[in-house]
Amino acid sequence: MSSQAEVSARSRLLQAAWTTNPTLGVSLIAASAVTAIAVGAAGPSSVALDLGDRTDLLPPWYLPAGLGTPSEWVVVPLLWVGLFVGATGLWIAWRAVREGWRPRNRRLFWLGFGLSAATALVLPLTSADVLMYAAYGRLQVLGLDPYDITPADIFRQEYDPVLTLTERPWQDTPSVYGPLASGSQWLAATLGGDSMHHVVFWLQMFSVIPFLVIGALVYRMARDDQATQTRAVLFTLLNPILIWSVVAGAHNEAFTLVFAIVALWFYRRSPLLAGIGIGLAGTIKVSLVFYGLAMLWGYRRDWRKALQLCLGAVIPLVVAYGIVMPKSLFAASRNVGYVSAGSWAPWLDTPLTWLLGLSTARSIVSALGWIAMVAIGWMLSRVLPWKLVPGQVSITDPRREPLTIAVRTAVVLTAAWLLSSPYTLSWYDLIAWVPLGLMTVSRLEPLLMLRGAFLSAAYVTGRAVQFSDGVQAVAVVIRDVGSSAVGWFVIGSIVAWWWREGHQLPSFTRVRASMALARDHRRLPYD
Repeated sequence: MSSQAEVSARSRLLQAAWTTNPTLGVSLIAASAVTAIAVGAAGPSSVALDLGDRTDLLPPWYLPAGLGTPSEWVVVPLLWVGLFVGATGLWIAWRAVREGWRPRNRRLFWLGFGLSAATALVLPLTSADVLMYAAYGRLQVLGLDPYDITPADIFRQEYDPVLTLTERPWQDTPSVYGPLASGSQWLAATLGGDSMHHVVFWLQMFSVIPFLVIGALVYRMARDDQATQTRAVLFTLLNPILIWSVVAGAHNEAFTLVFAIVALWFYRRSPLLAGIGIGLAGTIKVSLVFYGLAMLWGYRRDWRKALQLCLGAVIPLVVAYGIVMPKSLFAASRNVGYVSAGSWAPWLDTPLTWLLGLSTARSIVSALGWIAMVAIGWMLSRVLPWKLVPGQVSITDPRREPLTIAVRTAVVLTAAWLLSSPYTLSWYDLIAWVPLGLMTVSRLEPLLMLRGAFLSAAYVTGRAVQFSDGVQAVAVVIRDVGSSAVGWFVIGSIVAWWWREGHQLPSFTRVRASMALARDHRRLPYD
């Protein structure tokens, strides 16, 4: 009886007019972004970074210091509410597109463009990672090697106007980023000089400009299909989860991904240029190997194109890792073996640590993560629907069209990694959201919305600053209970999806069914 009541309540919810109201959806998205902008503009606080003195009118902009420090009981709940409001708006807009909403995509694009750009003009929020980017750049300007020397090694011995403004917990950690990322950090530190405020401004530009370029590229790639183009905008520039986690936090995920999306842009035109693009992406973060594998899989029936792709990728990789910064090749290995709060892993890691010790527990959790990634990837490969990526192509079968295969495989691999990794953060999700915008509707999208909302909320109090007991208590519930529970729920939902639709269907039957569903979004029996 209880199960029937739950199904009935869910049906009534999905039949409510407001759940497909595009005006409401876009309004909630905009309200979410404006909330983050307002908190950043209010000045340094428990969630907005303190960048030291500002000496001119260069962004990031915020209210004069004399007006006081915003209370944590204002800014923290505001961001929590704003995140869930934005995720709800994204879900409503997503459902509206599925039910036939076809807006003027140019207006949506410029709305997302404006909100994203404005977010990068105020103080960065909730994560001090950008301060570490600034510190690694500062070390290079000082003639030091960020792969050997840590910021703490310097500021504990002498005063430095940039390094002293870094925050825990990464002050004693050498750089884990690739050569091109280190180059961008050096450039920002060179342009910003002795001012952390100025250095962070340039790092914000190196975050938001690639983010805007990514949005523009997928918008153009989807131009031949109005519904797909709407999805492309909603999942990139107008995605409130990404605006908050990537842009407001000034993370370098967009700087990494932009080269991979450029590679996809050239994928139908020039395998060599596509290879150079994915190679450049690999010189920033190794996680872009998933895009490289996906693109190689798309060319698997054409060895000449596959060879050109590999050749193009090898050029920047050899130059960057073999000649310019050989030490950086091993830097990423430092960033393994961690378990992040808010992921699925703490619920398993904590009891295992109590029983077996930290080292054994982490080894078990890490191994289970890799096993889960393979399993989830295989399940997603069985159930994700097929639809041709828009564009002028002679191949009509999406299973044989290289770009479609590459985009779908990129979603499979990145989503499997994101959902199974013991160390996962909301800004990492950018690499899955972008190719999803070029695909057709599926169950994966609302699951990522749910995950992104909770994982983002989990890190509203992510800075290593002192919060009051009350705020900490609520944060623990959101992070250690809610977000981790959602992590397990999403994995379970993928398994259930595969069990219902993937493990029994022959391949040709599944593909024909998904192609038929893609022609009429209103027939899709899921939300």
